[in-house]
Amino acid sequence: MNELVFFINNVVIAGSVAGSIYAIGAVGVTLIFSIMRFAHFAHGDMMTFGAFMVLLLTTLFPQAGAAIGVPTPLIMLPLAMALTALLAVGIDRTFYKPLRAHGVKPIVMVIASLGVTLMLQGLIRLFAGTGGESLYVDDRKEIFRIPLPIEGVRVPVVITEPQLYLFALTLISVVALHFFLSRSRLGKAMRAMSDNPSLAQASGINTNTIVAVTWVLAGGLAAIAGTLLSLDVTFKPDLSFFLLLPIFAAAIVGGVGHPYGAIAGGFVVGFAETLAVFNWGILLRPFRDSLPEWLALPGNLAFVGTEYKIVVPFFILVAILVWRPTGIFKGKVI
Repeated sequence: MNELVFFINNVVIAGSVAGSIYAIGAVGVTLIFSIMRFAHFAHGDMMTFGAFMVLLLTTLFPQAGAAIGVPTPLIMLPLAMALTALLAVGIDRTFYKPLRAHGVKPIVMVIASLGVTLMLQGLIRLFAGTGGESLYVDDRKEIFRIPLPIEGVRVPVVITEPQLYLFALTLISVVALHFFLSRSRLGKAMRAMSDNPSLAQASGINTNTIVAVTWVLAGGLAAIAGTLLSLDVTFKPDLSFFLLLPIFAAAIVGGVGHPYGAIAGGFVVGFAETLAVFNWGILLRPFRDSLPEWLALPGNLAFVGTEYKIVVPFFILVAILVWRPTGIFKGKVI
């Protein structure tokens, strides 16, 4: 049972945390692709920007959350979401809209997004520096150790305060997105434009409004994902380097252009990472004495080392593109 609790802590909880972050990030990527028809490589830097805005606001008003008993970064998150959404709309108006007006091919938009990526990375590093910073400026991160009422179990289930907020906000975001896309007029218009842009425009749908709403949603979700990840670990200016490949892998696994598929793909990639780096030898310890001498267990039975965890989403990405390019939910082929 101790080994099983260790598995819960290092795979079930850790995989759920990674999957939640990848899912929220992948939804933003797939929304942009479904409306604008290009892969937005600067999305990871928008996530970093959102987290940096939370850090900046928390530093300016460190006691803002003490009055209601929640971490200050969560109080600053809505304002950071608005700022990130404003940045996303500004980037579109400045860089992407003129390109769309000239009718350029999607590959040109992708290259432009790489230029935006480098620009955002440079600006974030200029103001944030190169070191890591905790979003808990004056607060203390709570760690909950939950002992199991089972005889002989000494290892508690460990979950942190940011992880609880992460699960709650992920659930709220997913439910809110579902109701927005399925019930609201704007959401139905977005789905119509995603299916057939020309027909949607001929039907009287204001495509400029839909594009702006898409960027607002993508920017807000990017701020949530970047902030929640930084709360769980720490804020780093190079956050996008570790996020970009997993969120694109999640979007492709679920089906590019399919928001619900992106959520499923996020959890697939998150659990695949944690399962790949988990030391399976720990689960086999109770059977060590019953194994023959020639079948001695090595000290580490992980599929890949922790330092090579980034290889896992890359492998999943290539495998899905070869085996099923449309993804699990049959999205649009890249």
